[in-house]
Amino acid sequence: MDFDFALLLVILTAVTGVIWLFDVLFLKKGRIARAQALGAVGGSKEEREQRAAEAMREPAIVEYARSFFPVILIVLGFRSFIAEPFKIPSGSMMPTLLVGDFILVNKFAYGLRVPVLNTKFLAVGEPKRGDVFVFIYPGYSCTRDGKEMRSGRPCDNGESLVPVPKMNYIKRVIGLPGDTITYRNKTLYVNGKEIPSTYTGPYVGSGGEGQRMAGAAVREEMLPGVEHQILNAPVDRGFSQGREGEWVVPAGHYFAMGDNRDNSEDSRYWGFVPEQNLVGRAFVIWMNWDGGIDFKRLGALIK
Repeated sequence: MDFDFALLLVILTAVTGVIWLFDVLFLKKGRIARAQALGAVGGSKEEREQRAAEAMREPAIVEYARSFFPVILIVLGFRSFIAEPFKIPSGSMMPTLLVGDFILVNKFAYGLRVPVLNTKFLAVGEPKRGDVFVFIYPGYSCTRDGKEMRSGRPCDNGESLVPVPKMNYIKRVIGLPGDTITYRNKTLYVNGKEIPSTYTGPYVGSGGEGQRMAGAAVREEMLPGVEHQILNAPVDRGFSQGREGEWVVPAGHYFAMGDNRDNSEDSRYWGFVPEQNLVGRAFVIWMNWDGGIDFKRLGALIK
């Protein structure tokens, strides 16, 4: 998501609030004085009241600011500290989340943060293994031969650095600070222990991404405390097959992976997620729209 709606809300809140406050402190006093003066001029009672009412009328910009300020402030507060909606744009979290899912993210699960700056000012909780979480993309964006590339390292010589907009990613927490994560032969290991998974059948889906993943193996993975489904694509499908290796999670960071293990660019590619990049924990699907509404997914809890 490239558009920073939170920044827009902060700007609108500040502008409408300043206009409203300036009117209360300075302009309103002048209107009251004019209304009192006009109300004392000769004429019928109705005429005096009409002149006073005209004098008290707010400028249009003040009227709009006074009306919209509390509404925008409430929306900003709700999105910043309670829950924020997001739309799933890709299939990297299939089968848990599908393209077109609209989800709600708990914004206080990992602490309250200053809007836009994302600086935590109140600690509430920390990510747990198995959480589906939203975070700000922590990697780099480079261009090579006119093509954009993203990775966990700075650009090499011959590549040009491209400013990375504030992009929100969604993955699953696999590794906590201090963990050793190993992924080999489509098998996940945490601190040397294999995470068991059970084959439940082939994936059957609809839509472009669903048809693309049709036939992939659906497995029930049993992370400590959380059981969830993952997808493993057939080797002959031309997918990346998921980068293999071993990683040690540094302090203050997390290791993230997509549930669509062979079709997800995650911590295996661009590195660890810093604590300061956390946004919140996804907890419910409130709508799905991928060419039509899928009523079966409405209200589904995310696990």
